[in-house]
Amino acid sequence: MGNRLSKIYTRTGDDGSTGLGDGSRTSKDHSRVEAYGTVDELNCIIGMILACPTLPEDLREPLVAIQHDLFDVGGELCIPGMIMVDAARVTRLETTLDALNEKLPPLKEFILPGGGQAAAACHLARAVCRRAERRIITLTRDETVGSDLIHYMNRLSDLLFVMARVMARFESGSEVMWRGGGQR
Repeated sequence: MGNRLSKIYTRTGDDGSTGLGDGSRTSKDHSRVEAYGTVDELNCIIGMILACPTLPEDLREPLVAIQHDLFDVGGELCIPGMIMVDAARVTRLETTLDALNEKLPPLKEFILPGGGQAAAACHLARAVCRRAERRIITLTRDETVGSDLIHYMNRLSDLLFVMARVMARFESGSEVMWRGGGQR
């Protein structure tokens, strides 16, 4: 593969437009750009999680795989009509999610984001994943998006929640439970 970015600035976006993967141009605030931009933001946060020294080692490999998947999600969103995410990736997330969740006690309370650096970053990733999913759903009002991509993002937010629970228990021994009704 040759150099993809030989020049970082091109000035072509100075008019408020950006190039899509198929060579067409669109506004930088188009729902397609919002969707893949939010996926990029999510990928950055997962990079922050991977940089946490307190990250449990058994979560590293799935998170790296997710980062690679998110590049494909972004690619699918950046190239109208392209399908890059398939049902096998959704199944992989479900398998990982089930294996991690099996080791956790059942939830009886709401959990506050926190419990350690990696856990808090994972909660942030979950929230941004949900926003990316909403941006993708907005895009589907006007354009076709692969159903597996939507399923992937929905499952990923679930997995990130479970990973946050695992990380909180690993980092601080417990999760931060919400105490409602003014019971602080």
